[in-house]
Amino acid sequence: MPYSAHPVPAEILMPVLSAVLAAALAATPPCVEPPPDPANTYDAPHTYAKLVRDYPGIRIASDALPPGVSKLADQVYAQYGARCLKLDVYRPQGERLPVVVLVHGGGWKAGYRSEFAPMAVRLAQQGYAAVTLSYRLSGEARYPAAVQDVQAALRWVREHAAELRLDPQRLALAGGSAGGQIASLAGVTGEGVQAVINIDGLSDFTSALALKHEDDPNKHPSSAGAWFGGRYAEQPALWREASPIQYVRPGMPAMLFIGSGQPRFSAGREEMMAKMAAAGVASDKLILQGTPHSFWLFDPWLQATVDASVVFLRQNLP
Repeated sequence: MPYSAHPVPAEILMPVLSAVLAAALAATPPCVEPPPDPANTYDAPHTYAKLVRDYPGIRIASDALPPGVSKLADQVYAQYGARCLKLDVYRPQGERLPVVVLVHGGGWKAGYRSEFAPMAVRLAQQGYAAVTLSYRLSGEARYPAAVQDVQAALRWVREHAAELRLDPQRLALAGGSAGGQIASLAGVTGEGVQAVINIDGLSDFTSALALKHEDDPNKHPSSAGAWFGGRYAEQPALWREASPIQYVRPGMPAMLFIGSGQPRFSAGREEMMAKMAAAGVASDKLILQGTPHSFWLFDPWLQATVDASVVFLRQNLP
């Protein structure tokens, strides 16, 4: 699809893009995305019900599409036999758009890509294409499957950049909670990512703070233990390997850390920022004091998260 000097209206562009991508997938064997699991309750409504008593002013952030923002839904980016992994693309009008790939949270065992739809919409309003994706959770496939899935989604974005009018040279990863850790790890171990936003996600599984909660012997197993297939004493190499702090080096992507008022969820952040500074790599942080974990699902905190992210992205995806 040749580029035009004038933006094509979304109502014309998105059906054309859907047809192009459908044709590209026509030769692929059919696959399915599993239906929602009733036991998977890490979503905005369930989390709201848990938090509203202590935070009565919160509101579930809207994922409604505003004028000028379009959604290309349910694109298959990876397939394992009959198993589909899908993503959604939110984009404003424009050419060669910078891209932010958003990785949902849920303790590596739960969550849905719809968690980041509200943030994707708001990023699109600021001129960024935003991609939300589903990945294999720990009950289906242990570490490093989720990281490999995110990297596969990045490849899909690059491969379809021309059709979607994206700029594959301006690519960022972002995620919340487990998704923040996954996004960080995929960003620092892969190629072609210029910036990473870690929202309340671990940087070091082996830190004392992380081990206190993620290696708690009273949890059978802990969320991290289920992902790694064993406690720290049983799988120490995997716990280290999955820690983004292990990969600090000159030339790695710049990083923004956005944290809640719950320090346990961002264990290793300060140490990683110190190592990055020593390596000459830019990093910054925003701590939203007094907030619960999962703050990015709700207003008024989502807008502060988006605003900080946009400032950081404009500096690092020029």
